[in-house]
Amino acid sequence: MKRYLKLVDFEFTRFLKLYLVLIGITTVLQLIGVIFESRRYVGRANKMIYEELMSKADFISQFGKMSLVQFSQTVWVLGPIVLCGVTLLIYVFFIWYRDWLGKNTFSYRLLVLPTARLNIYLAKMTTILLFVLGLVAWQLLLLPVERQILQWLVPAEFRMDLRMTEITGAYYMSVIFPRTFSDFILTYGFGLLGICIVFTAILFERSYRLKGIFYGIVYVALSVLVFIAPLLINEFLIGNYFYPNELFYMEVVTSLLTWAGAIWIGNHLINKKIRV
Repeated sequence: MKRYLKLVDFEFTRFLKLYLVLIGITTVLQLIGVIFESRRYVGRANKMIYEELMSKADFISQFGKMSLVQFSQTVWVLGPIVLCGVTLLIYVFFIWYRDWLGKNTFSYRLLVLPTARLNIYLAKMTTILLFVLGLVAWQLLLLPVERQILQWLVPAEFRMDLRMTEITGAYYMSVIFPRTFSDFILTYGFGLLGICIVFTAILFERSYRLKGIFYGIVYVALSVLVFIAPLLINEFLIGNYFYPNELFYMEVVTSLLTWAGAIWIGNHLINKKIRV
């Protein structure tokens, strides 16, 4: 366990600078964005009411009240979230391939460390998960700050003050911030499963090179097929026989089988087949 935690710390530190840059970009853009959007809304209200002589009620009826949910749909929030997501998606691949980049033998030194090689796999997986959860937690901390800024800048009669549960439950936010613990486990559990499948596919390529690309593609296809097997069977073979809750439990079972298979195959490849 101690060596595994050291590997996690090592992997986390290697990406920390870029990770802090992502947090900084997210923070700066969203805080600037909430100020900009709030001032723009108030400026529009002043123009329509005092220059166009529109009543406040008519303005609110036409343009709606300003809220953090409305702000969350702008590029100021969506842009940083997409940037962080794409960066971490790329890093899922880079966390392995950088060990083989350049002319050094870092991959060799990593694989001969006095620890089970599976710990390398698990440490990289844990690092990605920590990065994702860290960004989610940071976004959750930013929302109350943005709500407070909006309340400072927009008069009460023109804004809609929402509870945090209402903000995090709107649109795509409900995916990032699941409402219940079980939803949280399912959402990020499925994400973790996807990471493991990609990791194992990468190990196929690293083990067999050109043939490994083909093996990796076949492996991913089979993993997806196993994962959605209950849905396919229910839809095409037995004509919607199962109840939704039964399908749900079967999906949980197939996801656990797929995840266990990814770990087992990855462990076999990293111990027996990997090429430095």
